[in-house]
Amino acid sequence: MRILQRALTFEDVLMVPRKSSVLPKDVSLKSRLTKNIGLNIPFISAAMDTVTEHKTAIAMARLGGIGIVHKNMDIQTQVKEIAKVKKSESGVINDPIFIQAHRTLADAKAIADNYKISGVPVVDDKGLLIGILTNRDVRFETDLSKKVGDVMTKMPLVTAHVGISLDEASDLMHKHKIEKLPIVDKDNVLKGLITIKDIQKRIEYPEANKDDFGRLRVGAAIGVGQLDRAEMLVKAGVDALVLDSAHGHSANILHTLEEI
Repeated sequence: MRILQRALTFEDVLMVPRKSSVLPKDVSLKSRLTKNIGLNIPFISAAMDTVTEHKTAIAMARLGGIGIVHKNMDIQTQVKEIAKVKKSESGVINDPIFIQAHRTLADAKAIADNYKISGVPVVDDKGLLIGILTNRDVRFETDLSKKVGDVMTKMPLVTAHVGISLDEASDLMHKHKIEKLPIVDKDNVLKGLITIKDIQKRIEYPEANKDDFGRLRVGAAIGVGQLDRAEMLVKAGVDALVLDSAHGHSANILHTLEEI
């Protein structure tokens, strides 16, 4: 074996502090993951099953980085992990989780537990907003076989129309002391949802890494030739795909990249 060149480890290098005119407030750690995806801090969590699933990905994005959800799971499970990140917070939730009035409180509880939400809009068969089910409505309910329509807070509700700004929404929610503001069109069809939690998160995490819709950014790993997985992840809203392989120089890697 021939040693091509001398190599260094971290222990071989020592940076000596010296006088500098650069102040901490003048330093930016912003970087780029891709041409279209920026990072507010230069950190990415690894696509390992012991490191990154939705909880880590959410934490990374809130602080300005990004997490890459590992691929050691079936496609549907990985898609659900991406969806949990995308729905964890948003400026305006454009595809809110909803439920229908004929469903049971047990169904509503399952939805709330799965998506870690505290309330859900109620719509009819045409998508018209007819009420909202919140923790306040179900706090003292013990019979989970009851219908959502019998327990929910019915219309009229405080709502807003498509296009409302987050500042306007915040003022409206403060005025009426509500935590969820459904967004409807002129026909009262549910189009979105703004929550007080998302508004508070904007203040708590000012450097959060978000997409154009105000959702946290997240990446996902795929294997060689896993085009079906890639397609499903893109449909779920993933921001970046990472081709995860032990041998990045193989022909199959390049072929997969070309196919994507």
